[in-house]
Amino acid sequence: MREVGSPSLELFLLGRVNFLELRTLWPWSSFIMGSLTSRIFSGGRGGWCTARGAAVGKGERETYPRWSGSAADCCTGSREVGKRPLSFLPSLCSDRPESGLGFGGGGAEMGAPAATETLTRKANFLRESLKKSETVSKDMVSILGSFDHRLSALETAMRPTQVRTHAIRRAHENIDKTLKSADVILAQFDLSREAESKILKGPHEDLESYLEAVDQLRNNARFFSSNKSFKGSDGVLNHVNNLLSKAIIKLEEEFKQLLSTYSKPLEPDSLFECLPNSLRPSSETSGNQGDANGKTPSTTSHSEHSKASEAAIYKLPTLIPPRILPLLCDLAQQLVQAGHQQQCLIIYRECRVSVMEQTLRKLGVEKLSKDDVQKMQWEILEAKIGNWIHFMRIAVKLLFAGEKMVCDQIFDGVDSLRDQCFAEVTSNSLEMLLSFGDAIAKSKRSPEKLFVLLDMYEIMRELQSEIETIFEGKSCSEMRESVLSLTRQLAQTALDTFGDFEEAVEKDATKTAVLDGTVHPLTSYVINYVKFLFDYQSTLKQLFQEFDNGSESNAQLAKVTMRIMNALQTNLDGKSKQYRDPALTYIFLMNNIHYMVRSVRRSEAKDLLGDDWVQRHRRIVQQNANQYKRVAWGKVLQSLTIQASNSGSGGMGSDGGGAGAGPGMGSGSGVSRAIVKERFKSFNMQFEELHQRQSQWTVPDLELRESLKLSIAEVLLPAYRNFIKRFGPLIEASKNPEKYHKYTPEDLDQLLGEFFEGKAEPKR
Repeated sequence: MREVGSPSLELFLLGRVNFLELRTLWPWSSFIMGSLTSRIFSGGRGGWCTARGAAVGKGERETYPRWSGSAADCCTGSREVGKRPLSFLPSLCSDRPESGLGFGGGGAEMGAPAATETLTRKANFLRESLKKSETVSKDMVSILGSFDHRLSALETAMRPTQVRTHAIRRAHENIDKTLKSADVILAQFDLSREAESKILKGPHEDLESYLEAVDQLRNNARFFSSNKSFKGSDGVLNHVNNLLSKAIIKLEEEFKQLLSTYSKPLEPDSLFECLPNSLRPSSETSGNQGDANGKTPSTTSHSEHSKASEAAIYKLPTLIPPRILPLLCDLAQQLVQAGHQQQCLIIYRECRVSVMEQTLRKLGVEKLSKDDVQKMQWEILEAKIGNWIHFMRIAVKLLFAGEKMVCDQIFDGVDSLRDQCFAEVTSNSLEMLLSFGDAIAKSKRSPEKLFVLLDMYEIMRELQSEIETIFEGKSCSEMRESVLSLTRQLAQTALDTFGDFEEAVEKDATKTAVLDGTVHPLTSYVINYVKFLFDYQSTLKQLFQEFDNGSESNAQLAKVTMRIMNALQTNLDGKSKQYRDPALTYIFLMNNIHYMVRSVRRSEAKDLLGDDWVQRHRRIVQQNANQYKRVAWGKVLQSLTIQASNSGSGGMGSDGGGAGAGPGMGSGSGVSRAIVKERFKSFNMQFEELHQRQSQWTVPDLELRESLKLSIAEVLLPAYRNFIKRFGPLIEASKNPEKYHKYTPEDLDQLLGEFFEGKAEPKR
């Protein structure tokens, strides 16, 4: 391979250019240099670059210093080149045979002079292009520098104009803000004038518009209060406040007018229509609630009341028309916002208190003292207590509940005022109702009051939860306490009366004895009393649990009932001793104890007293019956015997044995006619005396009466038949036998049937 060393090539290489530096001079220099470089350094297989690369050495590469000169320096070669100028070419040439130049490996295609000439021509063209590019760049830099100078001058000249423009813009903004503020103020003045015209007209024609005007005045007052920097705002504010004061006074008048107009006392009939059907009074007595003889729902049986109360559905009465309540609510809200809560309370109290009290008076409620109660006859007082129970239901479930609903709607959102108004309106009415109950609880105790006391206690317990709900809040705390106090007082009085009743039964000193030996009024009274007590069984258990903590209620009730029955039996034993006839004593005891046993067996008292008590007292009844037969019929049967020694201990015992002729007298031989006549005469006289007296006696129980007659006949008639059979022939043979033999066994049986019937005269 021949080494290239042409002087022309060397001359070109001295003017080499840093291509990377040329790219930064101008945008199009990059394009020019790129195309030239592509043409210079591209070559065919075996080109010049390959040969030069081989001369440098295989794999040898050199680095070149960065070009820092101008394009002209590159072209003229005036800048000093590095130590090895010719090393530029090998690094850019490749061994590829496709080199664009004609001087390669063997040099067969083009000779060295032609390549040098071509390269020189291209280098000259490149140098001229670079000079033109540099000239254009300088011109462009000069033009740009001129632009920068002119722009600076223009900016300096425009700065005063910009300042003036900014000032003008600020002025416009201030003017806009001022105009907007003026519009707002003027709008407030317009709204104030509109509101003032509505205020001066008053609320009667259009209450809704009037309330809107009041709200608008409040808004105006807040606006001028927060914008006192405006000239004249104080005067406008004073004017608005004066208008507001006048408006609030008119609102008070309107509030009072509406309440007075639509608050009317309710008629009793309208209240009765709100009650469940089972609790409504009958039509003939609805107009006479205070009549002691009038049958109100409270005079029905206790069990009926309990069932009626359980399924009762009440409908609240209309105290104020529903369409008026929203208007009153709006008025109350305005008064509260204006700080007139106290005036609102006074107006509401004055209008509603009298209406509530008048409604209760029309219903029949009275305020009675303890002395008033003590002076009343029991029948009248009992009727009034029954009515009071009815009135309490109506007052709590209808009137007070309805008033609570009205207060809740009118004073919605103002809890303290709502509770205070409700308390003010209902306090007097509730006190009037409770005063009667308090007078009853503190009056002189008597057994007949126990059941009405229990009724009163029950209604208070029934209404307790509703009273707690209706009379909620701090304002009603005293009223709730009054209700609880009355409930406790009624309970205590009922228990004390219960204890008094037990003592009264045992110490009853009634000296009026029942002449016919029937059931004593005390017995029926006590038994009915006990039976009624079992209608109040749940109430009594509640009382025992409340006052006797730790005691089981059923056991306590059974214990008290047992004591009452024992006290009754003790009293009956004492009363039986008032009879002169011992037979009547036993009839009296038999009747009364039998009545006790039968009543207990047919009532719930059996579950508490137990079968043992029943069986024990049945035996007592039988013992008294046997004692009666022994005492009443012993002498009669004795007259049917001839030998007293054989018949003295005979008669009617518990075994039912009879008496007849003594031993050895089977045929009547050896007995004088006079003795037989005397026996017949004695029998007739004693039997007639017994018939006369005991047919006026009474055994009220049919089963017991028939059983007693049968037991007498089973002893008397066989003994009489035996006596007639043995001694009748002696009398028949004598003069006037009918005088002695007056009755046949059939006659006696018929007359026995008249015993214990309570008749005045015996049938002959």
